Amino acid sequence: MTSLQGSRFFCSNSMIRKTNLSVWRVWRTFTLSLHSSVVGGSFSPGRSEGSKDLPDGSAEQPPHMPVMVKEVLHYLDIQPTQMVLDMTFGGGGHTKAILNSVPEVTVLALDRDPSAISLAQQLAKECSGRVKPLLGRFSELEALLSNMNIKPGSIDAVLLDAGCSSMQMDEEERGFSLSRDGPLDMRMDGERYTDMPCAADVVSTLDQQALASILTAYGEERHARKIASAIVEARRVNPITRTQQLASVVAGAFPAAVVYARSDRLHRPAHVATKTFQALRIFVNDELNELHAGLRAAQEALKPGGRLCVITFHSLEDRLVKRFLQGEDLSNLDQYHFSQKKQGSRRENVAGEKRDSRSIYWLPLRRKVITPEKEDVRENPRGRSAKLRAALRL
Repeated sequence: MTSLQGSRFFCSNSMIRKTNLSVWRVWRTFTLSLHSSVVGGSFSPGRSEGSKDLPDGSAEQPPHMPVMVKEVLHYLDIQPTQMVLDMTFGGGGHTKAILNSVPEVTVLALDRDPSAISLAQQLAKECSGRVKPLLGRFSELEALLSNMNIKPGSIDAVLLDAGCSSMQMDEEERGFSLSRDGPLDMRMDGERYTDMPCAADVVSTLDQQALASILTAYGEERHARKIASAIVEARRVNPITRTQQLASVVAGAFPAAVVYARSDRLHRPAHVATKTFQALRIFVNDELNELHAGLRAAQEALKPGGRLCVITFHSLEDRLVKRFLQGEDLSNLDQYHFSQKKQGSRRENVAGEKRDSRSIYWLPLRRKVITPEKEDVRENPRGRSAKLRAALRL
């Protein structure tokens, strides 16, 4: 079977309409079975020979500004000698704030990105063992804690900061930012999994229907079909392997006047490809399933009375967190589970009666979602879309 035939076979399967964990497994199996240049060949970005699991951390890193530090410290209410789990270490901003504000606290620093773990290891040396780095995904947390002899229900506070870090966005070779030209990669795990498809594999292999489904599900892109069509047409001429190449392809599907017609929450012009990049990043990294796994892991790790803070950066993540904390069953996680159209009716049963949405595991510390203050947004515009939800483990 050629790579093109394999692509058509995979994408004709109706499972692509659910772009969830089961489809992701099919996609990974599919790419592993291909031995042609389309997926594993020379044009695939970010795959060098002899790469290390932990890159050299001595390279100068850009400044990192954590989001809503005051709010996180307030709602976590960490006490001296407690154990805290930072589930997304990133540049270490939140962990450093916790260490500086609470004496004798121990922070377990988890991250799937080897570059972030390099920074955590450096911080651990500076803080005399108060920081314990953990390299892995949310879905691997239970095993990682077990290996450290940390039993379920023994952690005092958990912070989960979802999404892409500023450090990843600022490194053009990671391929996350459409404003910086680099290889179209977007893998948060870096080189840990050499068989893991990158964004270039997705746009170069999946058919138009599958691409449109991904853009609709994970980018909530209204023009998904138009963009998917433009991608398919462009790759017939040349493989799409660079970030700004993809941005140009998406922009070419629209009149020049509307390329920057969209605006962000600060009413600044936003590129028309922004949602496309978001959708590809979420799909490549299986972010929604990983977020759900992280929430379940936090639920198991926290002791009764422990506190959880979750920071999200787009509506898909926030809806997932909100419904999890309300006790909804998210076992069949798929794109339809987070459709805004279903929000008005999701709590009604067959008889039309409203169902009690209170969770037996969580007590919200604040009813409404928490957003950054205007001053914080001015200082850190990247945090403008952040939302914080805080809850007490029952």
